[in-house]
Amino acid sequence: MKTIIAEKPSVAREIARIVGATKREEGYFEGGGYAVTWAFGHLVQLAMPDGYGIRGFVRDNLPVIPGTFTLIPRQEKTEKGYKPDSGVVSQIKIIARLFKESEQIIVATDAGREGELIFRYLYHYIGCTTPFVRLWISSLTDKAIREGLRNLEAGDKYDNLYLAAKARSESDWLVGINGTQALSIAAGHGTYSVGRVQTPTLAMVCARYWENRRFTVEPFWQLHIAADTGDGEVVKLSSSKKWKEKEPATALYNKVKEAGFATVTKAERKEKIEETPLLYDLTTLQKEANAKHGFTAEQTLEIAQKLYEKKLITYPRTGSRYIPEDVFAEIPKLLAFVTGLPEWAGEVGVPVTPTRRSVDGGKVTDHHALLVTGEKPLFLSKEDNIIYQMIAGRMIEAFSEKCVKDTATVTAECTGAEFVVKGSVIRQVGWRAVYGEEEKEETIIPGWQEGDRLALKAASITEGKTKPKPLHTEASLLSAMETAGKEIEDDALRQALKDCGIGTPATRAAIIETLFKRGYMERCKKSLVPTEKGLALYSVVKTMRIADVAMTGEWEKELARIERGELPADTFRKEIEAYTKEITSELLSCDKLFSRRDSGCKCPKCGTGSMQFYGKVVRCDNTECGLPVFRLKANRTLTNDEIKDLLTGGHTKLLKGFKSKQGKSFDAVVAFDGDYNTTFVFPERKTAKKFSGRKK
Repeated sequence: MKTIIAEKPSVAREIARIVGATKREEGYFEGGGYAVTWAFGHLVQLAMPDGYGIRGFVRDNLPVIPGTFTLIPRQEKTEKGYKPDSGVVSQIKIIARLFKESEQIIVATDAGREGELIFRYLYHYIGCTTPFVRLWISSLTDKAIREGLRNLEAGDKYDNLYLAAKARSESDWLVGINGTQALSIAAGHGTYSVGRVQTPTLAMVCARYWENRRFTVEPFWQLHIAADTGDGEVVKLSSSKKWKEKEPATALYNKVKEAGFATVTKAERKEKIEETPLLYDLTTLQKEANAKHGFTAEQTLEIAQKLYEKKLITYPRTGSRYIPEDVFAEIPKLLAFVTGLPEWAGEVGVPVTPTRRSVDGGKVTDHHALLVTGEKPLFLSKEDNIIYQMIAGRMIEAFSEKCVKDTATVTAECTGAEFVVKGSVIRQVGWRAVYGEEEKEETIIPGWQEGDRLALKAASITEGKTKPKPLHTEASLLSAMETAGKEIEDDALRQALKDCGIGTPATRAAIIETLFKRGYMERCKKSLVPTEKGLALYSVVKTMRIADVAMTGEWEKELARIERGELPADTFRKEIEAYTKEITSELLSCDKLFSRRDSGCKCPKCGTGSMQFYGKVVRCDNTECGLPVFRLKANRTLTNDEIKDLLTGGHTKLLKGFKSKQGKSFDAVVAFDGDYNTTFVFPERKTAKKFSGRKK
């Protein structure tokens, strides 16, 4: 008998049908000489410190660096602490028996770093010695599964993939466990979670927040003229210079208004080629789904995984935007299928010869770019269909012709001021026809030549204001994670820097969600806004390597080298162990940042503890209570006296100087609600409003 192990029951069911394992047993299918079983994601995990006899957060125990990591069944939280998940333990026993009774194991967990780790951790925990081979496929269609089963690969081919996954898992444990315990000990209260990837990600959100909030808005003035084309049309030109002072701009405007004409000093015309966009990888799909449809990164990943398991798209957790030659051979048939779907029928034609910009086998790693499979998408929800059609539409764009434009830039002079207008005419629509973008692209510029005198129909002056960089959205944060903080628009250049990014396409959504779950940031419409807790953590770690995006990006690069067999995993482990000792010592020394003194006020919530002043927070010293009151409220830090008013009277006086997320100043009273969360009270409206729905 051979045992096939899949990552999820739904995938196991599809494979079982293909191999004829039609008899359902407890925890597996059987038949045709096969047993087909499944995991539920990670059945086995690294033991927590108590697995090594270390309990609680104790300074003298740090850093915790196991000589060999212990594997245990996945735990679940109970009232009495953590214990093994009974369902997981039961499934492990079934799998262990099947493995022992088999002549061969076929590994059919997801074909990627985490899928490999799910199997290997389980295999080692069981102590199994049965030989195994790998089913490595990029889609779950019947054809792909059958071809994969005919071409099973040697299990040891993926040893380096496992070593990279294991190194990532252990490094996250070392940095996360020790960093979190060290900072929490230094704080003396509560738990401050830090991590190898989550902390630099939070640092990017907080740094952008402060850059945005501390930006000084400055006015500027710009001049505009309207020139007659000679055939009844009017073209608007704007001054290339913007003035910071109103007086010189107004003086020049008065001259321009009287001038009556402008003289063309330069007229440039050239052809501009816009290459087709590359196919989607997961991160790009997540970014565009967030920007265009407001989907979270996690939501997009969940939908893509669902579409994959329904056999509608190829493997979603891909970091490549290219396909190899053998897949390119299937593209004409897939394009004919896509353009026959109701959403695309009659809208765009099938390219006679698909273009090859997204074809490069050398840039395909574990899996190629996202494609639809050719299976009909039936009965999809609205959200699922949006993601499916995004992938289908991008395929049509990627294999269409390039867009060709004739562009023109005309510069004219009037009373010493330079005015410019730019325009373009599309000569070959190409890929831009897919979503009808050509309709908003054209700005026709007359055939003006150098030396032409342009009759002015009007002149105007406008006042503008400088704008800060906007707060991060999930789309912009994913871009920053992908390129280690470098903001790059160019597809190809961004692709080249992917090895330096933090996280992987498969993990970035989970990292972002972790920051929400731990109360470090929250969503405000599409923007990501750090909470007071997140800003407090950032203020402590912002100058440390734990928050350094570039350093974490280098670690990810080294993990990729382990995966390619270019770097021994032990070398990376030693580097992480050395860093763990460094960051533990560094964070333990932060106790001065968390130094406390008694406020002299009893805790208003429990009535037994005393409220202690710390740098960023005031907290009850009763560990059963631990009521926190963060000082920073809407860009204003509460003073000790204001905090005392709040603690003793339940509210402060009317305070000035708060600033909303839109940058508007407001006055309010800070008060406790019934659960001792802080709220803003606006006396003039006689109503209390919980600021942004946020717990303080």
